[in-house]
Amino acid sequence: MWLDQRELTAWKQFLLTGAVLNRLLDQQLKQDSGLSHPQFEVLARLAEAPEGRLRMTELAGVAVTSKSGLTYQVGQLAKAGLVERQGCPSDERGIVAVLTEQGWQKLREAAPGHAALVRELFVDGMSREQFDALADGVAALHENLRDRVV
Repeated sequence: MWLDQRELTAWKQFLLTGAVLNRLLDQQLKQDSGLSHPQFEVLARLAEAPEGRLRMTELAGVAVTSKSGLTYQVGQLAKAGLVERQGCPSDERGIVAVLTEQGWQKLREAAPGHAALVRELFVDGMSREQFDALADGVAALHENLRDRVV
């Protein structure tokens, strides 16, 4: 079944808005901290984890990038001294990504500018009612897609 005009317009606007937001956030992060948006997201996800440590498979489940993209980003972050890769004590084949002290510092430096731009571009671009409706809609989409992520 084809999308009607309203559905198609909303879909196109959703895709364009996401692409523009990602581009602007990536530009700000590179300018302010030398990090790409995916690299920032990896550091942020590790910071949320106990002791700043996550198995790569778990990190792939929460990161905003593909598994191969995640491996590349973690490699770049490791070269920069922001993340370490360690063996998993409970599984000899598993790899754990660990946020280094340098990684914590980089995240503390990058986070305020990133949060300010997210607020400016995403939160403040709508009325409170519109934002609440969007938040509810995105939560419903997330719930619907949760088990489909590969």
